[in-house]
Amino acid sequence: MALADSARGLPNGGGVSPAAGSGAAGSGAAAAGGWSTFPEIVELNVGGQVYVTRRCTVVSVRDSLLWRMFSQQQPSELPRDSKGRFFLDRDGFLFRYILDYLRDLQLVLPEHFPERSRLQREAEYFQLPDLARRLAQARAAAAAAARPAALHRDGSLCADEPPPPPLLGYLEAEPLEGGGSGAAASAPSPTASRSPSGGPLLTPSQSLDGAGGRRSGYITIGYRGSYTIGREAQADAKFRRVARITVCGKTALAKEVFGETLNESRDPDRPPERYTARYYLKFNFLEQAFDRLSEAGFRMAACSSTGTCAFAPEQGGPADDKIWTSYTEYVFCRD
Repeated sequence: MALADSARGLPNGGGVSPAAGSGAAGSGAAAAGGWSTFPEIVELNVGGQVYVTRRCTVVSVRDSLLWRMFSQQQPSELPRDSKGRFFLDRDGFLFRYILDYLRDLQLVLPEHFPERSRLQREAEYFQLPDLARRLAQARAAAAAAARPAALHRDGSLCADEPPPPPLLGYLEAEPLEGGGSGAAASAPSPTASRSPSGGPLLTPSQSLDGAGGRRSGYITIGYRGSYTIGREAQADAKFRRVARITVCGKTALAKEVFGETLNESRDPDRPPERYTARYYLKFNFLEQAFDRLSEAGFRMAACSSTGTCAFAPEQGGPADDKIWTSYTEYVFCRD
């Protein structure tokens, strides 16, 4: 027998307990059994992030995925982690906003929140249509506000549009010799203000690649590693894998380069123009990070490394072995 639409997407594929009968009476018995066997305080493991909340919160929106899981199923039917928490394989960082919405049915996001599209996808997964609709409206409003000034087909500004502000870093041109006037005299000169290298003086957030609209800036990636060297030196070297690759730099640049492979859980609400040193990557391969930076137009500008040594007996190892611990940073820049 085919499952009803309301049962799709649930763990084990159904909303009725095996002990319950069939028909309306059986469904009611399953719902009543689910309410009686779930604890009042539930612990959720969402993608590795642990949340503790009341059961009435997760079932506050009828016909949502969480409502069917925690009111139409038995606890034994839901997946759990090693510590007995109910497990959901979703984005643990974004689930905090899903839970906030379930508490009072209000959508409140940080002022600079770049993950609206991903949060909308989470809302659609948890079958919260009102939240998904609000997020879609907010995205549409943000896109309309960021839309550039309307242009005529010949490239000139429309009559009702104000002229754009002059580029930062340029000086106003001085009047031409011989009494020159007009647009040539009043327009800013691209050579009026130059850096020592001959390029125009731009603010750090402005792009030097006008065609691609890319921003210049720096990104530093670092990692800690350790290895053990025995009596035969490098022949006996035992390396450990890189545990974590950290990312330092401007938030907008880091997200542009690494996208969804960037773990922002330690600094989730950082505005795009601010700097952070708390991001790290979801993968452990330096070459993969180098490839992404190269594809984004970055080049390595500098690198440095430092290390310490300790004898292995202090760590319970062989007497002649030495344990080296190092920290290495690579600085990349894009002009």
